[in-house]
Amino acid sequence: MGMIRPRTAEAVAALWGLAEATLFFVVPDVWLSLVAAASRRRALRACLWAAAGALAGGLAMHAWGAADPAWALAAVERVPAVSSAMVERVAAQLGEHGLWALFVGPWTGTPYKLYAVQAGALGVPAWQFALASVPARLARFLVLSWMLGRLAGRLPARWRAPALLAGWAVFYAGFFALMPG
Repeated sequence: MGMIRPRTAEAVAALWGLAEATLFFVVPDVWLSLVAAASRRRALRACLWAAAGALAGGLAMHAWGAADPAWALAAVERVPAVSSAMVERVAAQLGEHGLWALFVGPWTGTPYKLYAVQAGALGVPAWQFALASVPARLARFLVLSWMLGRLAGRLPARWRAPALLAGWAVFYAGFFALMPG
């Protein structure tokens, strides 16, 4: 990890944030935790870039949800670990709690992309969605990367990346086994 240049860390974070906000299903936290295990300062910048990428992807999904909600929701339902019940639950959360739902969803295994599409479909203005998205995404990225980077930082440097990748593999194996879709 120490060999990756800061600009590379930031570019990967931004692209991963964009991809996961659209139709990719692995969270940018995987990359961010690897960066944080090497450098917390570099991880902070990478988190900012991941949030920027997520915002760009979220706004694209919001626009798609506003323009053609049926097609956008059908596409998102094909993402691994997303179910029609989850899609309906996100619509209900947004209806009941408004954009505050964006702050809770990412901690419950509910993809941000669902909130983006549903917000567009429900007519939430894009600027309001963007204002809520930045702190919601950034908070999750910062907290998880800090926690995982700190945990991995207790290991010898050569074991940090393998330990994090193994941890993420176990997490995703359990996640896909437990989540519907």
